[in-house]
Amino acid sequence: MKALEKIFDKYRPQFKKGGKYEFFYPLFEMTDTILLWTNERTKSGPHVRDALDLKRFMMIVIVGLFPATLFGIWNVGYQHFNAIGVNAGFGQLFTYGLWKFLPILLVSYAAGGFWEVLFSLVRKHDVNEGFLVTGFLFPLVLPATIPLWQVAVAISFGTVIGKEVFGGTGMNILNPALTARAFVFFAYPGKISGDKVWTAIDPIKEKIIDGFSGATPLAVAASTPAGGNAVQHTASAGFSFMDLFYGFYAGSIGETSTLAILIGAVILIATGVASWRIMVAVFAGGYGAALLFSALAGDTAAGMFTLPAYYHLVMGGFAFGAVFMATDPVSAAQTNAGKWVYGFLIGVLAILIRTVNPAYPEGMMLAILFMNLFSPLVDYYVVKANIKRRLSRAQ
Repeated sequence: MKALEKIFDKYRPQFKKGGKYEFFYPLFEMTDTILLWTNERTKSGPHVRDALDLKRFMMIVIVGLFPATLFGIWNVGYQHFNAIGVNAGFGQLFTYGLWKFLPILLVSYAAGGFWEVLFSLVRKHDVNEGFLVTGFLFPLVLPATIPLWQVAVAISFGTVIGKEVFGGTGMNILNPALTARAFVFFAYPGKISGDKVWTAIDPIKEKIIDGFSGATPLAVAASTPAGGNAVQHTASAGFSFMDLFYGFYAGSIGETSTLAILIGAVILIATGVASWRIMVAVFAGGYGAALLFSALAGDTAAGMFTLPAYYHLVMGGFAFGAVFMATDPVSAAQTNAGKWVYGFLIGVLAILIRTVNPAYPEGMMLAILFMNLFSPLVDYYVVKANIKRRLSRAQ
C-alpha cells in the first residue's frame, strides 16, 4: 500500500487547482479515498469531528447487505435448478446465481457511477459516495432475469432524476434506488411483474418440470378467491411460513430471506448507521394495519384480508424495505418523533396497498416513496410542536 500511496502523492499536484488535470480532480479524489484514505481535514466550522467519513459510512451499509446478497445469489441458483428438476450442490447453485447477479451489479455501478462522476466533474466537487450504496441496493430489488439495458436505463433515471437534479447525495428527497425501481416497474412492467420473470430459465435450452409455477407468494395470496383462506391457498402452492421466513421462494434477488435481512438489520443498528426507530415503526405499522384488515375480513372479503399479520412481514419486499430502504438517512425523517410517525405510516400504507389493491400486491416501494415526499412535513410539525411546548414552559 505504501507504493500505491507514493504514486498518488506523486501525481496529486497535477490534479490540484492549477494543475494540468484539474478538471479530473473529483475522479482522482474518489479513487484515492476509496483505495487508501484521506489526510484532508475540515478547517472551518460548523463541523463534527468523527473518525467515520461518508465513504466508510456507506461501506457499513454494504456490509449489512451481504447476508441478503449472499442468500439471494444462492436462491437464484436454487430456484433455477428447482424449476428444471435438477438436484444441484451448493457450489453449483451459488455459481449459477453469481453468474446471473454479477452482470446486473456491474451494469448498475457502471451506469450509476458514470452519472455521479459526470455531475461531479461539471460541478467541480468531490464524487458523491451515495452511489456506492445505490448501485448495490438496486440490483437486489430486481429479478435475476431483468435485461441489462433496462438496468442501465433505470439506474440512470434514479441517479439523475432521483438525486443529481436535487444537488447530489444529501440533497435528494427520494430514495434513488427505489426511484430507479419505480421507473423500471412502470416503464417495463412485463420484465418486473408476472409469473415468468422471477426464475432464471432459458426457454430455448431448458424445460421446466410439470407443475412448476413461477408465481411469488404475494401473487398467490392476492389471487385467493373471495371468501377463501389466503394461508391455505398459499400453502397449497408450496409456501409454508418458514419457507417465507428463510426465503426459499422466487422473488427479487435480495428481498426473499427475512432471516438474512434481520442479520443485516442487527449490523446496521449495532454500528449506529440505521435508525432502529424507523425499522420498529415500519414493522409495527404493518403489523397493526394487517391485524385491522384481518379483523374486518368477512365471508366475502378478498383473499388478502384473511392473511395473518405475521405473514405480511415476511412476504415480498416488506422486511427489505423496512431495513434498507425506509432507513435511508437522507430521504427519511430526521427527528426522533418524526421517525416513529414516518416509519409507522410506511408500514400502514404498504399493507393498505397490498390488501385493497389486488392488482398490485407489493406496496412497499410506493409506500416508502410516498413517505419520502412527506418526511420533511413530518419533521416540520414535530419541530413546531417542540417549539410550542418549550414556549409554554417558559411562560
